[in-house]
Amino acid sequence: MLIKSDSELIFPELSYKIIGAAFKVFNELGWGLPEKNYGLALEKELQDQNVACKKEIYIPIKYKTSNIGKYYADFIIEGKILLELKVVTKLGYTQARQLLGYLRSAGIKLGILIYFTKDGVKYRRVINSQA
Repeated sequence: MLIKSDSELIFPELSYKIIGAAFKVFNELGWGLPEKNYGLALEKELQDQNVACKKEIYIPIKYKTSNIGKYYADFIIEGKILLELKVVTKLGYTQARQLLGYLRSAGIKLGILIYFTKDGVKYRRVINSQA
């Protein structure tokens, strides 16, 4: 689907806040830290902006009525957006496909992948059309 305007985006203002916070963190810390450090800094930045976030949230993976696995989301922002952080040298689609599975398990509509790369912050929005 081609996005034509902000009015068609899901949670545009909250998305911009999250992505802006990631850029702020990267500008302060630079490249080369472990994912955990970027996560702690991003959590602090979101709190400073009064954005409600929960960290490392348990999400069961179910088949019919049975739990067949589990996943821990890096963040769930205001109960609306599942946020995953990655420190990578190369972007790929594997993480986006994986995030879509997590979104379906959690019943959340929007996921954002934030990549901290040597070239700066990159991001990808992933939509769960089944939510």
